[in-house]
Amino acid sequence: MGLKIRLARAGAKKRPYYHIVVADSRSPRDGRFIEKLGSYNPMLPADHAERIRLQDERITHWLSEGALPTDRVARFLGRAGLAPMPAYREQPVQSAPKKKAQERAKEAAGA
Repeated sequence: MGLKIRLARAGAKKRPYYHIVVADSRSPRDGRFIEKLGSYNPMLPADHAERIRLQDERITHWLSEGALPTDRVARFLGRAGLAPMPAYREQPVQSAPKKKAQERAKEAAGA
């Protein structure tokens, strides 16, 4: 059974609120979960204390059991110091200029 620490959406239409839960990776996003580990309220300002609430002890327990956090949750855990901060590229590879455009830019810079 693959365990994931992920977000489960709650709240009303256009008023999102998320529970941070540990669940089987095969269960639906808002479906059955094993344990609630915290909450995330994106409607609050970024510096507000209640924006992200985490249960540190339980999260470290589930990480030791082999649960993998999703990208967004991994960022939360990295900021809280519970897990290493994930590495993100500054620019997606697909949106980078292609070979010919890079050559043209190099010629323009040299001229």
